[in-house]
Amino acid sequence: MTGMAYASSGLGLSAHFAQAMNRLAVRRAARAAPAKGFVQQPEPRTIGFFARGRQLNSGHFLMAGRLIEAPGTPLWIHAPGDPAFAAEAHGFAWLDDLAAVGDGAARARAQDWTWDWIARYGTGKGPGWMPDITGRRLIRWINHAIFLLNGRTSQQSQAFFAALSVQVEFAARRWPAARPGLPRFEALTGLIYAGLALKGLNHHAGAAITALAVDCATEIDPQGGIRTRNPEELLEVLTLLTWAAQALTEAGRALPPAHAAAIARIAPCLRSLRHADGGLARFHGGGRGMEGRLDLALASAGVKAVAGNGPAMGYLRLAAGRTTVIIDAADPPGGAAGTSAHASTLGFELTSGRRPLIVNCGSGVPFGQVWARAGRATVSHSVLALEGYSSSRLGKGQADALAERAHVVMARPDGDGGYVLAHDGWLRTHGLTQTRALALSKDGRRLTGVDRLAAETAEGAAMLARGIARRGGEPLQFHLRFHLHPDVEAALDLGGTAVSMVLRSGEVWVFRLADAAHLGIETSVYLEKGRLKPRSAQAIVFSGTLIGNEARIGWTLAKAQDTPLAIRDLDRGDTSAPA
Repeated sequence: MTGMAYASSGLGLSAHFAQAMNRLAVRRAARAAPAKGFVQQPEPRTIGFFARGRQLNSGHFLMAGRLIEAPGTPLWIHAPGDPAFAAEAHGFAWLDDLAAVGDGAARARAQDWTWDWIARYGTGKGPGWMPDITGRRLIRWINHAIFLLNGRTSQQSQAFFAALSVQVEFAARRWPAARPGLPRFEALTGLIYAGLALKGLNHHAGAAITALAVDCATEIDPQGGIRTRNPEELLEVLTLLTWAAQALTEAGRALPPAHAAAIARIAPCLRSLRHADGGLARFHGGGRGMEGRLDLALASAGVKAVAGNGPAMGYLRLAAGRTTVIIDAADPPGGAAGTSAHASTLGFELTSGRRPLIVNCGSGVPFGQVWARAGRATVSHSVLALEGYSSSRLGKGQADALAERAHVVMARPDGDGGYVLAHDGWLRTHGLTQTRALALSKDGRRLTGVDRLAAETAEGAAMLARGIARRGGEPLQFHLRFHLHPDVEAALDLGGTAVSMVLRSGEVWVFRLADAAHLGIETSVYLEKGRLKPRSAQAIVFSGTLIGNEARIGWTLAKAQDTPLAIRDLDRGDTSAPA
């Protein structure tokens, strides 16, 4: 088959080669002697959602943003059509949800689907034979082995351990093919987990332990961050590292210093990326994190460090009273790490107590290619944007990485407990630099901001003038947006010069511009993993025109004077699985 034929089939030559190597590795792995059982009874560490387990029990499959309602049908007949759906199904994370239900019907469902997978795909067929997906599946099979094996026949148990063994042998051969970062951490953790848990496969653990320690040293930066700058992905990495550390400790193995040091670096970084409500900042493809996952990972890490206000994976954190502000203060990731990067430079999120107020729209990946691309644009973030131009831009064609990335040229404290930042994302296209200053009051009740768009040099001013001339003298338009969480109720106030926002806790916040200019409230969306479609939301928008070489917009976001310092806010209403 030629390279052009490969392209027409939807897969590149390298992808087809990887598939062929995976198939070969499975065939070779099948020759190894199967494990005879577990070294000791496994203890489940992964947690799931009871509500999602009930949905699966009733035949409602919600995976990768796609819902299939097919009661009485096996999961695997629905998996082949959608690669994202198939990856989630073959990773077996849904076992966590069925185990959370834990009744006879949930166990029967989990057993039927697992042994059906063995029959359909155990010889190497299907899309589930990739190193990272295999690692993910190994962890779930071992975590929930007692749940799965309860009531099974001797022949079925033998098939289960034989399938586990083939996957371990496969992972031992193919983990180097996993992309560095989260995929390789998944592959290696699954290999360590299984190698230490299964009788006769301990010889695979040593090399995987060493390889994981190497990746801990090379893939986790000195501040505890990862190259993708995705906070939720960093949480997944910490979770995997703590699981591997616990498995090593229980097996009486020493934890490599690089492994322990990586956990010690990541934990305080994640604390800095956590809002007052316990959720993560949603940047560069990451979500808030599954309920309770962050607290569990931080507790398992055993690191006592607290969140700081200094840089953490390129983000800056302001915290006072009951308010947290997290700012994207670094360049978007590039290269292979930037395939999910967003043009969110200088964007921020604000949470008051247990309630998010200012947000980013989030990742649109679960909702299809159009939403995925829209979610990456600057207009989907709480920051200033030029009309028609994101601060970082994709290249021509289907490339996922950002071809032109905004560079943060300034990020310094302002002396009042805030920061002044600037990026050059429009310098090459318009001759303009954007500056943003943010300061949070000591009681957390008032955020003050100044956004500035300016041609700082003679060359920049000349480029701006040429661009205006090409448009027939039409001035440059810009929009300053503040996306609101869907639970926030917003209304124009004071003749359109202010916006009042009411949180479900009862808090009232007011947004004003320094020059009493008119504001607008526009429709926005909140892109949330685990839901069937984007949630409707609102955004505060100020639209302006660049007159001369500079535009400067001062604004405040403050609690209304009659809002008390502390509000009893116990009803979150969001602790179950998303609908």
